[in-house]
Amino acid sequence: MSLEPVELYRDKRHICLMFSDLIEEDGAAVQANQFLIVDGDTGAILDPGGNLAFNELFMGMTKYFPPSRLSYLVASHADPDIIASLDRWMTSTKAQLVISRIWERFAPHFTKVGKTENRVIGVPDQGAQLPLGQSVLHLLPAHFMHAEGNFHFYDPISKILFSGDLGVSMMSGTEAREPVTDLLPHIARMEGFHRRYMVSNKILRLWTRMARQLDVAMIVPQHGAPIKGTQAINDFYNWLDGLACGIDLFDERSYQLPTGRIDPVSRQFRP
Repeated sequence: MSLEPVELYRDKRHICLMFSDLIEEDGAAVQANQFLIVDGDTGAILDPGGNLAFNELFMGMTKYFPPSRLSYLVASHADPDIIASLDRWMTSTKAQLVISRIWERFAPHFTKVGKTENRVIGVPDQGAQLPLGQSVLHLLPAHFMHAEGNFHFYDPISKILFSGDLGVSMMSGTEAREPVTDLLPHIARMEGFHRRYMVSNKILRLWTRMARQLDVAMIVPQHGAPIKGTQAINDFYNWLDGLACGIDLFDERSYQLPTGRIDPVSRQFRP
């Protein structure tokens, strides 16, 4: 476990950091990345994570930006590994939560009563541009990949596309620190997840049509390694365009009355 982030981008006033291994890698929780973007005197945390990561992220970011001056907690969706730590962030900072309007009224369930009052910015389905210092953060529609209300984040200064659960690969936090520049051998670490968690090929093709309009230097998911370089990124788009997933793979065999049993002692399923 390391508090030291990966520096994805830095110039005189703008910095993008990735924290990839803030939780113990004992298999009890999935590896997750958290991100800090700073532009001048404005800071945002993207997908701040669950309670397992809160203390380490809070301490780890202090040498780069004071948490007390944090402007935004930006959430791609409302899963526990995204915002389960929301109550602690609402208590320790003055940041506003930026999240899909679909999840706006669900977010308070992660906090004590009143913590989110007048502190939630609901994003409409079509997305928006969020002011960030002298720049903006593009909130891109990414619905049903995998959440109903879902957004990805594009930083036009660093040209990084923060892609949430799209592009996820299964690996350790240490492995996630190294960008992928050759996609083909990496597909095996992505394929199973994408076939189950992405809703359909139609949605993937709509997304790639939008994403190809952006100037992207790096795609950085919420789990696993960044995808870096023009060739690897184009190969990723092409792979998504041809990927059958989600409801494409389901039929009546997936909806049968169950006959297997779960043994509560061993916690195993018995067919």
